[in-house]
Amino acid sequence: MIIQEAGEMYLETILRLKQKTGAVRSVDIAREMGYSKPTVSEQMKKFRENGLIEIDEDSHINLTEAGMEIAKRTLEKHIVLTEILIKIGVNDKVAEKDACRLEHYMSEETFKCIKKHFGMD
Repeated sequence: MIIQEAGEMYLETILRLKQKTGAVRSVDIAREMGYSKPTVSEQMKKFRENGLIEIDEDSHINLTEAGMEIAKRTLEKHIVLTEILIKIGVNDKVAEKDACRLEHYMSEETFKCIKKHFGMD
């Protein structure tokens, strides 16, 4: 399954919230991303149907192995790109924002080469 930018953002947000709070619900994602709860619920339905998340009896959202792989890969790109941009002199807030954009469009090959070049592999 090919995941577009919005899908990667959702999965990354689920991972970040899970790391931060331990439990994630649709309302948490909506609040974090600034989306409406119905919009998030619709996306969670699609993710569930595609095997990227599971929702337990308490309405907690958990990433499946496939969802976790995408979320971790996206989060790693975000962190590494932010660090590199800051190292080359970009303001922290701008680096964070730009890394968020870049992470979704960069190929794995390019990302691996960037990490290697900056000694982050």
